[in-house]
Amino acid sequence: MNSNRYLILDEIRGLALLNMIAYHACWDLVYMFGLDWAWYQSDVAYIWQQGICWTFIFLSGFCLPLGKKKMRRGLIVFVCGLVITAVTLLVMYDDRVIFGVLTLIGTSMLLTALLEPLLKKCPPAVGFTVSFLLFFLTKKINSGYLGFGNIKLLTLPKGLYQNLFTTFLGFQAPGFYSTDYFSLIPWTFLFLAGFYFYTLMQQKNGLRYLAGGKLKPLQILGQHSLPIYMVHQVLLYAVFSIVFYLF
Repeated sequence: MNSNRYLILDEIRGLALLNMIAYHACWDLVYMFGLDWAWYQSDVAYIWQQGICWTFIFLSGFCLPLGKKKMRRGLIVFVCGLVITAVTLLVMYDDRVIFGVLTLIGTSMLLTALLEPLLKKCPPAVGFTVSFLLFFLTKKINSGYLGFGNIKLLTLPKGLYQNLFTTFLGFQAPGFYSTDYFSLIPWTFLFLAGFYFYTLMQQKNGLRYLAGGKLKPLQILGQHSLPIYMVHQVLLYAVFSIVFYLF
């Protein structure tokens, strides 16, 4: 193992991965196997789901400056997102995934790597603060407005919400459906917040606190999160199919 690796980051990613697998297992039980479970529609379940997403996206932005070949890494993640889209369109169209979280993270990695020289001209404290504010301001852009939570500051023109490209940006076209949808806006701003937070910690010599992880199983999961993400739904479906068939 690379002695320079920040193992606590692997542990956080591994824990988020376990939560994601558990959440998707619940989704499979409710939507694919017909389990009547009202709790899954509750605010608590929504907060759980959002916490998982926020962790993965913020952490991806934080970790981008740590590695080399950033464009290559971003392209790999983006292609994995395309693979998931293609497979779901072919074999489970009603539960298709278009512009899912891997597509979002891969795109954010590519854009941030491309614009990194320009982004670094912004003081990290300013970049972090502005990115987070823009994330919260645009969080409801899919619903047609800018604002904070249910507070509408500006209703956006319906003409923005036209097609797949505008949907990819965040202006969700009428009739668009995806079981997993993460548009470029607002989520790239959360990615950028993580990107700038890395520089803040680096300047404050805070990265040293991330090196002392001790939870080996979580580290292993975190270091192999992408391949595990790619296969976990297939394995979950196979296990549940066997269980439901037998019992």
